[in-house]
Amino acid sequence: MARTDRLMRLMDALRRLPAPVTAARLASETGVSPRQLYRDIATLRAGGALIDGEAGLGYRLTEDPALPPQSFSRLEIEALRLAVDSLPRIGDDELVDAARSALSRIVATLPERQALQVNHSALRSFTTVTDRIRPNVDMTMIRNACWNEEEIRLSYRDLRNQLTSREIRPIGMSYSENALLLLGWCHLRNDFRLFHCNRIIEATLTGHSFRPHRVALLREYASRMRDGHEACR
Repeated sequence: MARTDRLMRLMDALRRLPAPVTAARLASETGVSPRQLYRDIATLRAGGALIDGEAGLGYRLTEDPALPPQSFSRLEIEALRLAVDSLPRIGDDELVDAARSALSRIVATLPERQALQVNHSALRSFTTVTDRIRPNVDMTMIRNACWNEEEIRLSYRDLRNQLTSREIRPIGMSYSENALLLLGWCHLRNDFRLFHCNRIIEATLTGHSFRPHRVALLREYASRMRDGHEACR
C-alpha cells in the first residue's frame, strides 16, 4: 500500500472509531504491523495532526489539520445524525459507509462540546431495509454509470412480473421511503422510464457513452415534471 494511502486510512480510522483507539485496532484497520503503525503515528504528528495517547493506552485525534474548524447549531447536529441513521433502510451498504465516514470527519472538526452532542443526540432513527427496496445488483456500478454517463444493459422484471432486457442511459436515482428507483432513457421504449432497483436482475455496461446527450435529457425530463408528467415504471 502506498504511504499516502496508508496515512489517509489511519487518519480516517482515528476520525471514525471511538476514542481512545488501541494501536492493535488501528493496525488492523490500516493493514500494517504495530511497528509500522507507531511510525505512521509519528509521521502524522510531524505533519501537524494533534494525536494524544501512546502505546498501551490508545490514541485520540484532538485536532485534524486537514479539516478546518467549524461549528453547527444543536439542531443541525441532530439533523446530520438523523440523516445518517436513516440511510440503512435503502439497503445500499456502500452509501451508508460513505455517510458514516463523512459524519466522522465532520465530528473531528467540531469543538469538544459539540462533538459530544453528536454521540448524545436526542433524535435517532432505527429503520430496517425491506425487500421492496433492497437492490439485487451492484449499486456502485450503477452510480458510476450515472456519474460517468455510460449506458447500461438491464435484465429487469417489470411490475407485471415479466422478464425484459433494456438498454438505458442512466440519469439518476431516487430514494424514497418505499422504493429505490433508477431513472433512465430507455432505448426500447424511446422514452424515460423509472426502474425499481430491487427488480433489476442484472446490470452490465454496454461500453457506450451518452455524454453529449445527458444535459439535454435532464432538461427534457425536468420540463416534463414541471408539466405534470411522470416517467412510466
